[in-house]
Amino acid sequence: MNASTPATTVDPREAAHFGAMAADWWNPAGSSAMLHRLNPVRLRYLRAAIDRHWGLDPAERRPLTGRRAVDVGCGAGLLCEPLARLGAVVTGIEPAPESVAAARAHAAGQGLAITYREGSVDQLGDEPYDLVVSLEVVEHVADPAAYVAALAGALAKDGLLILSTPNRTALSRLALIGIGETVGGIPPGTHDWDRFLTPEELTALLTTAGLRVVDVTGLGFSPARGFTLGDDRSLNYLLTATHAGSA
Repeated sequence: MNASTPATTVDPREAAHFGAMAADWWNPAGSSAMLHRLNPVRLRYLRAAIDRHWGLDPAERRPLTGRRAVDVGCGAGLLCEPLARLGAVVTGIEPAPESVAAARAHAAGQGLAITYREGSVDQLGDEPYDLVVSLEVVEHVADPAAYVAALAGALAKDGLLILSTPNRTALSRLALIGIGETVGGIPPGTHDWDRFLTPEELTALLTTAGLRVVDVTGLGFSPARGFTLGDDRSLNYLLTATHAGSA
């Protein structure tokens, strides 16, 4: 990591909040049920971005073979495990020790060799990653600009960065907090609407960090279809970035 990177961007209160959910993380009907419902559509976006960036065959079952991937803020490994099944050499970084323990135990039960480290971007090390992923995390860190800069610093020259986060809109306040944290099954206190970043704000942080945003796709919800990808970014969005000088 660059010597100027701060010691940590972890907000201890956020780490404690998510650490308390660790034992239930892999329960699709538990406190992380929303993440379980989100994961298939996030993986669909991620797979399309990977194929597009490296010119891969969409039918290839292990397209990340030979590539290093890191999931920063990985929780108990809900995304790390599919990345490993896609062939990547996967590292998961997570500040809550309870979540790291749960991630290691679940991966062992699945026969997956995933490296989990307790910490945040300060634990990324000096060797670059081909794929850097951080989903629903940037809105929980103490310093988003420093966090994004550290993610950029860990990205290989031809690497791909994928982020997702709620947008700061009236809809996200209503859906994620007003409904989600009262009757929607999201644990109260999970979200702070004032910390949500608009696509323009996150793009500016990435540009300052030397990256180029190549795609922003909305992540919405339909009562009939569940979570969907599309042009509507008013609830949540996924974003892909590369180094500014890359093709």
